[in-house]
Amino acid sequence: MPSKKTLTRDEENQGKTRLLLALWAFGGAKEEVKRGEITKRVVPKGKKVADYQEVFQQLEKQKAIAISKKGFSLVSPKGLEILNESLKSSDFAFEGTIIGTWVANALLKWVKEVDSKAISTSQNKLAKDDESSKEFIDSYEEFKEMTLQVYDELNKDEKLNNLVPIYQIRRQIGDRVNRQYFDSWLLEMQANDILQLQGGSLPDNDPAKIKDSIETQLSGLRCYAKLLSS
Repeated sequence: MPSKKTLTRDEENQGKTRLLLALWAFGGAKEEVKRGEITKRVVPKGKKVADYQEVFQQLEKQKAIAISKKGFSLVSPKGLEILNESLKSSDFAFEGTIIGTWVANALLKWVKEVDSKAISTSQNKLAKDDESSKEFIDSYEEFKEMTLQVYDELNKDEKLNNLVPIYQIRRQIGDRVNRQYFDSWLLEMQANDILQLQGGSLPDNDPAKIKDSIETQLSGLRCYAKLLSS
């Protein structure tokens, strides 16, 4: 005959959340926490540890915790995921007028750490969004304007004496224009007497830098750009 269920659904959810929160607060993600340290924070007055065995087993089956004869461990990331979902649930609330200092401190620690990670994630996302928000160059006029701007910045910042390596211009513009259009439009700027593309060799003859220069069948390798008009 199956044993009578002693916990309501709310009590089960309370037990799961308190167990995971206690394990997280007491370092259960790094080392095993003694069974007694956890059960006294999970099992309320009027209940027995045996009443919560099913709760423990469910979390173990979900691979949120690990159970040994001596204690419990929090298994990441599953344990943290379930804890996070439980605390965010609109149906969840701690029962009773006194929830315990450890619960308050654990929740305060959780909020601080989660908020800190959320802010960091948000900042990283904003940085990525800002990077991706740079519009793709899809016309010769846009390319010309950007190239002259990059040329001027590199020439001044690195004191290049009006002879700017083409590979630096290409890398500075980056993915905003594909390689084929970069080559074609840079050659068009030369044809329009805006830039003169010159040969020569790069100081270290780095194959990657040579690849990011320009080579044509007629004029061969061109490594530098010189401004003819502004």
